[in-house]
Amino acid sequence: MPSCWPLRRYGTLNLSTSGSRAPDRPVAPKTLKKLAILGSTGSIGQSTLSIVEQFPERYSVASLAAGRNVDEAFAQTVRWRPQLVSLASAELAAELAVRLRHAGVSGIRVVHGSEGAVACSTLPEADFVVSAIVGVAGLEATHAAILAGKPVGLANKECMVAAGEILTAAARERNVPILPIDSEHNAVHQCMRVGAHAEVKTIWLTASGGPFRHTPLEQFASITPEQALKHPTWVMGRRITIDSATMLNKGLEIIEACRLFDVPPGKVRVTVHPQSTVHSLVEYVDGSILAQISVTDMRLPILYALAYPERPASNLTFDLATLRHLDFEEPDFQRFPCLRLAYEAAEKGGAHCIALNAADEIAVEAFLQRRIPFTGIPDTIERVLASTPEAHPVTVAEVLAVDWEARRQAGTLVA
Repeated sequence: MPSCWPLRRYGTLNLSTSGSRAPDRPVAPKTLKKLAILGSTGSIGQSTLSIVEQFPERYSVASLAAGRNVDEAFAQTVRWRPQLVSLASAELAAELAVRLRHAGVSGIRVVHGSEGAVACSTLPEADFVVSAIVGVAGLEATHAAILAGKPVGLANKECMVAAGEILTAAARERNVPILPIDSEHNAVHQCMRVGAHAEVKTIWLTASGGPFRHTPLEQFASITPEQALKHPTWVMGRRITIDSATMLNKGLEIIEACRLFDVPPGKVRVTVHPQSTVHSLVEYVDGSILAQISVTDMRLPILYALAYPERPASNLTFDLATLRHLDFEEPDFQRFPCLRLAYEAAEKGGAHCIALNAADEIAVEAFLQRRIPFTGIPDTIERVLASTPEAHPVTVAEVLAVDWEARRQAGTLVA
């Protein structure tokens, strides 16, 4: 079974083999789309809820998986009145239930743990699942949603990196669309709507280059967490911001692109684009290059995924005057060894992709805790990958076992 999901037949564009296209004219939604939002208290979750607020005639909230932020979970539950809410632990769920009762809010079921997140993602009333739980913690719920036949808006690249072969196979079997929410892959998705899969020559993922694009290499060992957390363009979570500084984030996106769009690693390239105006490009065999340009606001790719194949009017406009100056340059693999490691893992697939992500998560946390230097992040990843056997897990349980072992090894190294 191929590791990637064939785009033309089943892929994220959900096009038929005859090459049919989405309607030229958006049509009004026939029914209200009820959303299950996994990771509702994070930045993607909150942006999704802002879209629901902006388009109440299109979207409503069926369930929320809120993690550990019980205060935000309480506020969201009172505001949106979902049928089901999940917290990370039984203690947090009990606290939320008590607070809801004291607030006079009834009729909402509160659950917890991975089982609770799965319950949210498979709720029969949910029409669409937004997968935004950070890391492999969101894998089981995302997989369960696909098995239940739910369309998924994927903002969790770690799921696709660790278990893309499993997720895409399940989606293919059920003809379930996986629509990327990451800005880069969302941009690729938009660019690929105008051409056949066989006509694609190269997918170009743009990278800002992070805060250390011009920092002398001899200073990398002394980079502090405070410096690494100052991203020049985007406001993101702590791990993804550090991953952007090492360009491991772009490495994970290479693997994700291979699986979402059914292309080998050699067809996915990275270009450093400091302005972050062009989110991605697709080069076709005839020499044409299509670019997707928009504001750096995650609400736009979220809305695109939720409404696909329509394009609802929004206020997320782009100022063309900002296009006066655009830079593109090759990434420096010596400066960013994590990018090289990602390409190597992408070629091997399976366990190496899982280990890449797991080792990075442990190493980034150790760096943020000042237990290892900035250069210790790629060093840790490389050592874990060197001891990872070639294997291709076929179940989520096997993926999680490989993930656990890679974390154990990385934890030993950073200790």
